[in-house]
Amino acid sequence: MLKIGLLSDTHGYWDDKYLHYFEPCDEIWHAGDIGTAEVADRLEAFRPLRAVYGNIDGHDMRLRYPQTLRFKAEDAEVVMKHIGGYPGRYDRSVAGLLATQPPQLFVSGHSHILKVMYDPKLGLLHINPGAAGRYGFHKVRTLVRFAVDGQTFRDLEVIELAD
Repeated sequence: MLKIGLLSDTHGYWDDKYLHYFEPCDEIWHAGDIGTAEVADRLEAFRPLRAVYGNIDGHDMRLRYPQTLRFKAEDAEVVMKHIGGYPGRYDRSVAGLLATQPPQLFVSGHSHILKVMYDPKLGLLHINPGAAGRYGFHKVRTLVRFAVDGQTFRDLEVIELAD
């Protein structure tokens, strides 16, 4: 079993609470708009980090991380892309990939809106962890923790970060 800490849209903002809440996690996944190398460096120093770059990320983050990442976690196929949409409204940049080779989990960010949805048409789970940073219209900063057990996702927790 693999325990995952998931965040997105930090926009260069660091909060020590990330480490507190991700302490029990084996890996950290960042779904883009990291903002600064400092945020990425601090996360990587704490746990293995899988990340994609987002639309606000500069050249340094774009060289460091891909736009779309496909990988295995335990026995589950995962696709992560910052601008990806959600079930029924996937972004066209990723819709074809999801339709022809659906993973078990699709992770996106960008909207600053926390969503956990099952897509019965493609048979996949979609998670958008909302926004962990301060920049944007969101009122509550959020993180997500969950476990990957084989091809099963369980024990999902939404964490609200108080200011």
